[in-house]
Amino acid sequence: QVQLVESGGGLVQAGGSLRLSCAASGSISSIDFVAWYRQAPGKQQEMVSSITSAGATYYAHWVKGRFTISGDSARNTNYLQMNNLNPEDTAVYYCYMIVGRKQYWGEGTQVTVSS
Repeated sequence: QVQLVESGGGLVQAGGSLRLSCAASGSISSIDFVAWYRQAPGKQQEMVSSITSAGATYYAHWVKGRFTISGDSARNTNYLQMNNLNPEDTAVYYCYMIVGRKQYWGEGTQVTVSS
């Protein structure tokens, strides 16, 4: 079993930055895929960014170069650096991993951007 714990969320002013972390613990053979999703109140969940074990990355079109996904394999931790945040980025951000062909979700971390 694998547990994911997100951290790094909080309240920030528009134009500010946050770095989200997703730490995996437990029986980890290999992290095959990592993605960050978000869900704003009253909206559907959407993928923000992802990275494969080979390092291929994806960003939603609206990220527009503001976010960067990265990983630290030694710590089994993934990061989402978010810069130039705006109020539309307010949401609960969830980490998703495929570890040993099994899917896991974190419980989410709240990001609130004030105008």
